[in-house]
Amino acid sequence: MEHVKSIPCAVFGASGYSGVELVSLLHNHPHFSLEYAFSSSAREDAEPIASLYPQLAGQLDVILQPWHSDLLSQLAQQVRVVFLALPHEASAAIAPALINAGLVVFDLSGAFRLRDSSAHFQAYGFARPDDLPTEIPYGLAEWTTLIGTEQLIAVPGCYPTVSSLALKPVMSLIDGVPMVNAVSGVSGAGRKAAGHTSFCEVSLAAYGVATHRHQPEIAQAIGRDVIFVPHLGNFKRGILATIYAPLKSGVSQATVDKAYQQAYAAEPLVRLCQQPPAIKNVVGTAFCDIHAVVHQNHLIICAAIDNLLKGAAAQAVQLANQYFDFAPALGLQQRGGVV
Repeated sequence: MEHVKSIPCAVFGASGYSGVELVSLLHNHPHFSLEYAFSSSAREDAEPIASLYPQLAGQLDVILQPWHSDLLSQLAQQVRVVFLALPHEASAAIAPALINAGLVVFDLSGAFRLRDSSAHFQAYGFARPDDLPTEIPYGLAEWTTLIGTEQLIAVPGCYPTVSSLALKPVMSLIDGVPMVNAVSGVSGAGRKAAGHTSFCEVSLAAYGVATHRHQPEIAQAIGRDVIFVPHLGNFKRGILATIYAPLKSGVSQATVDKAYQQAYAAEPLVRLCQQPPAIKNVVGTAFCDIHAVVHQNHLIICAAIDNLLKGAAAQAVQLANQYFDFAPALGLQQRGGVV
């Protein structure tokens, strides 16, 4: 591993919240090198990333560039891996060209997560392009095995990441439909200004009730229908999910604990906690913290992640580590976070 050459990478959407976290992680990674950072908007001029994020001045000497399709040939010659932190439809439009140019693509949007085309159209409102790989891995990192030949990997959404990591180890013990209540910080809405996500306007409230596009993604990941209610909280980053699920008869706390230990004992970025986790414990980290308790023949699970890291950028890098046979937590164990 000491003699591994640096793997050149590019980030599309580097001006957004998840994109700038990717830029920071790749810049500091021992085996990935950031060669290009393309902005997520139609900016005409290149500019230092510190002009958008002044806290990076003197730390990240990265230039944000506008993307033009005539750069594709140059990009393909100089880069091996591309991370897309773009809007869903923009990722769907550009991914085929990147793949055809021989690049490996990790996509952080929802463009390729849902296997069912009709469910995808209902959730996102557009049809995916036809010229895509037959099999697109859904990259829930602890539950995915990449062999290093895949062309396109779909990185899960933030809510599905925390919900699926919490539920998958115990699905065989659950009898019925799990209910997921999850609260996210305002950074989950992205950097683009909007009145309803302005920090001063946000009050704790549910949204997307029975209509949120992450519901079918969670159901696909756990292999069962789910009731999902997201909430927006007036804090910057992090997700706390509280999940309720009826248990099969006779399931004990010891059985539940064993299921989680078997699933995650060897996973360095999942922490099984003795107390319900707090968002402050995971913000700026790539960890998912999980606490589960049996009560009145139900399982109550509390789980927390940083939505921009474990729910987006850090999970993408974790998958890239796996793709290139690096340790899963390489470059991800230092507390940080840009936004």
